[in-house]
Order: sequence, then C-alpha cells, then structure tokens
Amino acid sequence: MNKKEWTQEEYLIHKKHNEENGIQTILVDTVNVPIDGMDTVLYNPYELQSYPEGTVLVFYCDTGKTTMERLEEYQKRFPGKECISLRGGRGYWRRACSI
Repeated sequence: MNKKEWTQEEYLIHKKHNEENGIQTILVDTVNVPIDGMDTVLYNPYELQSYPEGTVLVFYCDTGKTTMERLEEYQKRFPGKECISLRGGRGYWRRACSI
C-alpha cells in the first residue's frame, strides 16, 4: 500500500478487507484516549513489535498531525509492519460512520 494516511472511512474499509485476508489492522492510541466503540491498543513499542509481520498499524492522536509527522519514525521502529496515520485523528472520528 502506498498511502500513508487514511480517513475513518478508509480505515474501516481496509480493516474489513484485511480481516478477510487474514491481516490484522490495529488502531494504535498515542494519546491515551481511546476512541469510543473501537478496539484500540495503547502505544507500547514492545507490544506492537510482537504482532506478526504484515500487520497494519494505524496510529492516531488528537488531530492526526503528530502521528503523520512521526510516521517515518514508526516505520523504522516497526519494520515488517505497515504504518499509517489516521487523518484528523480522534477529533474527526464520527461514531455514526460504519461500512
């Protein structure tokens, strides 16, 4: 995948598609504020490294700016995994959006 940033809708579409293909897509909380109604994992490098190769890690913060700025760092830290930033972060997340 070439895209480095996903909207909420893209996240939901890719997550469903990846699940159908046996690929985990993990929503990673970098601000210690979970998104209501979503399974999230708190940013913990040790834990994230334990996921299998090919796992997609979707990082979010409050606005999406910080995770986008740190995306290259995340990719270096988690080789073998795809790192994506959630556009707009948790601030743009809409509960009613579903695919």
